[in-house]
Amino acid sequence: MDLKKIRNRLRNFANDREWEQFHDPKNLTMALSVEVSELLEIFQWSKNGGLDEINDEKTKKDIEREIADVFNYIVRLSDVLDIDLEKIAHMKIDENELKYPVEKYKGSSRKYNK
Repeated sequence: MDLKKIRNRLRNFANDREWEQFHDPKNLTMALSVEVSELLEIFQWSKNGGLDEINDEKTKKDIEREIADVFNYIVRLSDVLDIDLEKIAHMKIDENELKYPVEKYKGSSRKYNK
């Protein structure tokens, strides 16, 4: 995946439409929340944790589109805030590896402070 290429495409998309004026952190975060809610709506009231919902091509496409929207807003927000998304993703995984050592949390869903 070329994150820079995606970031630049999104930046150009916004600039070409003069939308950067609307792409402040508050608006992007609100839009991200809406897209996450739209993804959640697909699985609302599902059984088996939502796995039963991915049984037809239309639903799978709907899920893919919502995940793409969420991803694109995260990339755009990180660009506007000048955050290195790859760096912070690895940093957070490192933190979680320390917080949830395999030998203590394997097969457990409990939170680190419980």
